[in-house]
Amino acid sequence: MRKTATRSDALDRLLAALQSGVCDRAAARRLYTLGPDAVTLALLAAARRINEQNARLTLLETLTATAGISPATAGVSPATAGVSPATPSGMRPVYTKPNVPPGQTTSGRRRKRPGARDGHPGHRRPPPTRIDQRQTHRLKVCPCCSGPLQRCRRTRTRLIEDLPENLRAQVTEHTIHRDYCPACKKHVEPVVPDALPNATFGHRIISFTSWCHYGLGVTIDQLVDILQYHLQTKLSAGGLIASWRRLADVLTPWYQQIAEQAKASAHLHADETGWRVQGRTCWLWCFTNHHNCCYLIDRNRGSPVLQRFFGDAFDGILLHDFWTAYESLDVADRQYCLVHLLRELEKVDQHNSAPTWQAFAKLLRRLLRDGIRLRKRADFTPQKYQRRILRLGRRLDALIATEPDDADARRLLKRLRRTGDHLFTFLDYPQIPFENNFAERMIRPAVILRKHSQSNRSDRGALTQAVLMSVYRTLKLRHHDPLGVIADALRTYLQTNQLPPLPATIPADG
Repeated sequence: MRKTATRSDALDRLLAALQSGVCDRAAARRLYTLGPDAVTLALLAAARRINEQNARLTLLETLTATAGISPATAGVSPATAGVSPATPSGMRPVYTKPNVPPGQTTSGRRRKRPGARDGHPGHRRPPPTRIDQRQTHRLKVCPCCSGPLQRCRRTRTRLIEDLPENLRAQVTEHTIHRDYCPACKKHVEPVVPDALPNATFGHRIISFTSWCHYGLGVTIDQLVDILQYHLQTKLSAGGLIASWRRLADVLTPWYQQIAEQAKASAHLHADETGWRVQGRTCWLWCFTNHHNCCYLIDRNRGSPVLQRFFGDAFDGILLHDFWTAYESLDVADRQYCLVHLLRELEKVDQHNSAPTWQAFAKLLRRLLRDGIRLRKRADFTPQKYQRRILRLGRRLDALIATEPDDADARRLLKRLRRTGDHLFTFLDYPQIPFENNFAERMIRPAVILRKHSQSNRSDRGALTQAVLMSVYRTLKLRHHDPLGVIADALRTYLQTNQLPPLPATIPADG
């Protein structure tokens, strides 16, 4: 009787492990020794688990295709329920991603050779503009046989750049004289322009640490270690955050000026990504071009954010993806990102091999690529190729007029009917690209910082994040040294109680 109970307990444990997806070789052998009935029960349990997984996968694909619900929202893990073509790359398990063959990219195209083309002038690091010290090296004896050497006049030079030993912050004691003014009947003293009021460290430490955190994505703990061990300066995380908030308050006029210049530009890229503030889901918006970059953190992902930023209308050309919130904004013209459309065609190809879809995707892909190929011609001008541009428009109208039976084709046709007038805007304006890659590159540093620092813990921190990221990214786009510019601006602000104008763009040739 006791032996039967022990056998039943062992079988129950093995079945529970099998249903949870955990079964190794040793457990399988123990199951085999329990007899045919135990193996039958195990196979039925495995079949039940497979059916449950298939049902979850079907539910996930249905929600994603019909309602646009992500796997995380549906409460289904991609690792257990599988993935669909609409699943973002970051949510796909690593083992589900195919290996890339040598010499190819993930999209199957041939990988480009690294480096410049043959015959292209080389890119080398320029030599230092100054030499701080010189040293001479000469052997006394031969290093091989220790024999005497015959002196020659042959020499060579080698330049080595390194950090000085005992690199540390410079401490300056300021003696401030307070004198009495009989007219004002109060004591007065001069302003110290090297630090903000009541601050114990100067402008360069504030600008350096804030640039590392908001401009480069270095975490606060890493900054504390860098200051303590490499610069021999002890600062706490709270002290850094407080100084950054004061810096953001001072630089707020620059942030407002960046936003105004962005809204007054001829064209602007727009993109958004998820963000977290106090554990709540928010959105980080990015409005940028080659001279301005303005970030905005808001709880809303819809059109109210665009209305607050732009006002009633935008007089330039707005470049963005197919997010419908952008369509609510009144703009002079707009350009949809064709790379997003081509990428969606590739995703649908992975699960839809119906002839109707394949014919539709082939026509649309060829149409988009013909427009891109025309734009890349060295002698392209809208006036010279006006007939080809009109022919592309007629081909798009003919494609939109079709009524295919495939669900994916009908879904994309519905989008094309809504956005077709702005797919080839880049052919009318040579300065406009056909993709929104610039906005994605500008938003990528914020995504890296979000992964390292977990976004913000307060609304005040979110505002500081938006202001300082906008200022540092704009200074970089305008080819300025952020440390020097910020330090000089703070000195001017303390001396005149007014922030200097935002520096203009430095030409590429210097």
